[in-house]
Amino acid sequence: METELSQAYAQLWADLPAIFSIGLIAVAGLVMITWDIFDNNSPVIPWLGAAAMGGAIVWEAVLLGAEPAAAGTAMLGLVSGMLSIILSAPYLRRIDHDYGEVYCLIMFATVGMIFLGTANHLVSIFVGLETMSICLYILTGLVREDEGAVESALKYFLLGAFSTGFFLYGMALLYGATGTMLLPEMAAGLAQPAAPGMIGSELLFWAGVALLLIGFMFKVSAAPFHMWTPDVYQGAPTTLTGYMSTASKASAFGSLILILAYALPPEKWPAVLAFVAIVTMVIGNVLAISQPNVKRMLAYSSVAHGGYVLVGLTAGTTAGYAGALYYLLVYALMNIGAFGVMAFLEWDGKAGREQTLQSLAGIGSRKPLLGVTMGFFMFSLIGFPTLGGFIGKYAVFAPAVQAGYTWLVIIAVLMSAVSAFYYLRVLYVFWFMDESEAEGGAREASFDVPFAPAAVLVACALLLVVLGVLPFLLGTTSAFFPDVGAAATQAASVGP
Repeated sequence: METELSQAYAQLWADLPAIFSIGLIAVAGLVMITWDIFDNNSPVIPWLGAAAMGGAIVWEAVLLGAEPAAAGTAMLGLVSGMLSIILSAPYLRRIDHDYGEVYCLIMFATVGMIFLGTANHLVSIFVGLETMSICLYILTGLVREDEGAVESALKYFLLGAFSTGFFLYGMALLYGATGTMLLPEMAAGLAQPAAPGMIGSELLFWAGVALLLIGFMFKVSAAPFHMWTPDVYQGAPTTLTGYMSTASKASAFGSLILILAYALPPEKWPAVLAFVAIVTMVIGNVLAISQPNVKRMLAYSSVAHGGYVLVGLTAGTTAGYAGALYYLLVYALMNIGAFGVMAFLEWDGKAGREQTLQSLAGIGSRKPLLGVTMGFFMFSLIGFPTLGGFIGKYAVFAPAVQAGYTWLVIIAVLMSAVSAFYYLRVLYVFWFMDESEAEGGAREASFDVPFAPAAVLVACALLLVVLGVLPFLLGTTSAFFPDVGAAATQAASVGP
């Protein structure tokens, strides 16, 4: 026992660099809570959070070469969190909900996301998942005076709790089948023969995998587990919706990649992911066409983009995993930017829940900054060449073709073409419709955009151009995370 403890302490010190970002963000969140006690809703609080996340991003960038999978997944959550905090401060102030606790919840949600996306132990994954989810439930219902926000939070909580049950049962069955919850050891545990009189370990294993995947599919908004997504995205505060749609999806996919790379035999699960990817892409794109509300349209768009990521994972190769994470980086910039634009075009007093796209007719000429940046985000979401969305889709489609899933990529390309209709419709309303066709509330609104959120929107648009024209700045798409399998063994095992 003494030898085991001494080894545990030695391992703890060795793991400190890997968990530095988690500690920094957690401590910063506690400092922010304490600050809020003595100076309630201080304007310094969000900037303290953004600065802490910026420092953590720099640290993860240093670790990117040594631990690419873990550091890259952590950076996705940190970048999404930092940009969302900067966008949220003036937005929440404008809707009179600029509470210091909001930014603390974003910090703790980000801690959960890093846990979820980098841990190689099922218990650690579950702790990260629940830490993230509880914070997001609260953020969804932030505007308690609005019945739509309360309804969204309740739906999110109930369905989230239901999916957690699937996740836990899956964990239990996997442990029963393999005798371990450590991802790298599951394959070896599955090879052990079952005890006399016990159910075959393979049957338990695949039942556990099925339940675990249901939990993950809920978190990434994959069909048919996506029904919460449009209601939650529509009712939550808009900048926080951008955060939920990017950071939580990135961390869940990061964790799923580690599970696919380690715990699952590669010959049996790709067909299941391919089927889920098709259903997700079709449902997301088809239902997005008929949505008059932009937030709800972006919600179904988020469902479709989850399907594109699943196409890359279906390949079951390092290039496919790398492409998926690269795509999630681009997707974070596109979606945070798009929701950021809509946040500063709200006029209905209900977090944009009721206003329609038609009500913003001609807003592009009235607010050219918002109109131009929205153009970059919409074209990139389509996958237009020279923008990051094109490189991102290539990064997930090419490995699938190489793995023999050309038919799946053809379906994905066709669905991308369908998406052009509703993305270009946004730009048509913004730029080619006359302002006189907008509703009176929209014509009378001021739509002021402070400097900080304007800088974030411009930065997101410019980064999409950089990632589309010069993707080698982050390495080739197949080398962004050069060896997911080897890097995951170095991921922080933050659980017991």
